Amino acid sequence: MSTFQEVFKRTEIKYLLSEEQYVALMQRLQGIAEVDRYGESDILNIYYDTPDFNLIRTSLEKPVYKEKLRLRSYGIPKDESTSFIEIKKKYKGVVYKRRIDAPYEKARNYLDGRGELLQKSQIKAEIDAMKNGYAGLRPAMAISYKRIAMAGIQDPNLRITFDRQILWRTDKLDLKEGPKGEDLLQPGQRLMEVKIANAFPMELSRIFSELGIFPVSFSKYGRGYEVMMSRRLAGAYIYRLAGSAVQKNREAVAYA
Repeated sequence: MSTFQEVFKRTEIKYLLSEEQYVALMQRLQGIAEVDRYGESDILNIYYDTPDFNLIRTSLEKPVYKEKLRLRSYGIPKDESTSFIEIKKKYKGVVYKRRIDAPYEKARNYLDGRGELLQKSQIKAEIDAMKNGYAGLRPAMAISYKRIAMAGIQDPNLRITFDRQILWRTDKLDLKEGPKGEDLLQPGQRLMEVKIANAFPMELSRIFSELGIFPVSFSKYGRGYEVMMSRRLAGAYIYRLAGSAVQKNREAVAYA
């Protein structure tokens, strides 16, 4: 039986902070939350999707229900390092995360259709169903970031995380490559997530209002996908312009 928490149910609210807001907020959080024992850690993910990116395209349309599948490690893994296969579902604003742990190499082989995992569980059955339900599911994008996580002092269900250096890439989709890619944030920015199981703390609402901190819609995988597609469209446009110029030059030469 796994010693890690496998099921999460909570509301997650995201905020983009400037360097100044982050410094001021950390001072105001004293007595409310404290940094966990890991300090700042590297989190590495591979998101799985169909060849036409069906999962993330659906997610960006903001439906009532959406889901993602990813492989995660804390730090650069070796073959036997613990990794997590996670399904992240969102229904009517509530996030349900379900995960199983396995050695990294075994987890990769299983997700890539080159092996099987020994454990049997309801979560494993859900992952199997997702693999079978989306044709051609394969590694689509790597997302990594540095995270500081805080837990509530009075409310242990309160969790606040700060992510920086959010990097994305679509090549070398192996977590052994480490944190590489292009940053999705501006210099000094941090993505904060407040994760709550119950009502939003009134004290946090007051502090956020005083510091000018407001919720945003931000999906790491979604933002990486949008940047990727905008570049593809720009590249296709430039290619068409170049082709048109070549054709006009040929016509001019022929006419001459």
